[in-house]
Amino acid sequence: MRTPVLPDALRSRTPGAARATRAGAALGALRSPRATARRLRAALSGYGGDDGAPSWVSGLLAGVQAAVLSLLVVTAPALAAYVATSADPSNADVGWPRAVVVAGAVWLLGHGGMLPAGATTITFVPLGLSALVLFVAYASARRSAYPTASAWWAGVVGYLALVVVVLVGVGGAGPAGAGAAAVVRTLVGATVLVTVGTGLGTAQLGRRVRRGMRRLPPFVAAGVGGGVVVGGLLLLSGAAVTCWWAFSGRASTGDVITGLRVDLLGGALLAVAQLAVVPNLVAWATAWVVGPGFSVGAGTLYSPAEVTAAALPALPVLGSLPTERAAGGVLVVVPVLVVLAGAAGGWYVHRAEATSRGRHAPAAVGVLAVTAALLLGALTLAAGGAVGPGRMAVVGGSALLVAAVTGGLALAGAAVVALPADRHVRAAVAGTARATADRVRRRPAASDR
Repeated sequence: MRTPVLPDALRSRTPGAARATRAGAALGALRSPRATARRLRAALSGYGGDDGAPSWVSGLLAGVQAAVLSLLVVTAPALAAYVATSADPSNADVGWPRAVVVAGAVWLLGHGGMLPAGATTITFVPLGLSALVLFVAYASARRSAYPTASAWWAGVVGYLALVVVVLVGVGGAGPAGAGAAAVVRTLVGATVLVTVGTGLGTAQLGRRVRRGMRRLPPFVAAGVGGGVVVGGLLLLSGAAVTCWWAFSGRASTGDVITGLRVDLLGGALLAVAQLAVVPNLVAWATAWVVGPGFSVGAGTLYSPAEVTAAALPALPVLGSLPTERAAGGVLVVVPVLVVLAGAAGGWYVHRAEATSRGRHAPAAVGVLAVTAALLLGALTLAAGGAVGPGRMAVVGGSALLVAAVTGGLALAGAAVVALPADRHVRAAVAGTARATADRVRRRPAASDR
């Protein structure tokens, strides 16, 4: 991709002059509708490249490209399954458009949508599809869009336009059949995914996040960074636990595959379907590491201290879940990993050297705990939902409980490391101790009164 070359008039401006120009333009826009129209035309005709095309056009095409590619990834296996089963007389009344509709509905489910399924509503989001959408949006913007704000937002608009087309095309088989709330949830989820993906691809999101972090007080920014460190370490722990479960439960997984009696194509499609829910399993394992655990059906519980299992859907990846024997004993201390992750985050806060007063380090530790709690709570919430009627309407962990335990344990670990190591905290404690000692020495004894 060619690097855009700025005109000489823009290259010669100093930062101060640029800020003054932007402030004056904003004031003029407030005073005159005509100035607002001029600014809009300038944004839409923003400098693109040697071909003279506006930069927002590249973003629009990148957004549409991302939507088409991610949709094809879901549609291609559905069409392959249709072709493989079309010779079966029982499928004589099922045409290929039906396979495309089902694929489109599943694609929308990966954006956070909800699907009607008889008397129930499927709210379970396969995070593997969500990760695919995020990556394709990033890759498309990185390769095809100019690194400008207009390209970023045009990419979001282009992607959402195809989402609306698919929403209308699948009709009642998609979120529209589950109600207006399902449609709104789909559009919000798609907006979040494509905004993040396209923003990273055009380098606009990272730049704005860094700019926002610089505007925060240094100790608050350090606390946010420490919370991200805690969340990342816990997610890595969840991924390691998932690998352990997959290795130790390989025999049960093999039994499920044998019982399904799938052919080569069916096995490939089953593998693709399982990849879509592996990130959900990692999120469940992270909730297991934190301590509260998760459920796969009402009345079940998978946690380090207790496992209460029941009949599971015939999905091989679920055969790796822990059994009753894989609970209790030494496993009850697994949540100590959250304390250790909090200690690592506290060390990050200390190394940031962002404090200048005694109260800054405790405030940074508090921000760290809140950030880690929000991250783990959001992950747990996104990984759960209803996958069917009855007891299968409860799948995943409790977001509030996981967030509360994460925040509390991370706060303890970070405080043990960050507070004693901070010189301003030590100075404040020493000053308080001296003042208390002086008051005690000056207080007259009871016999002298």
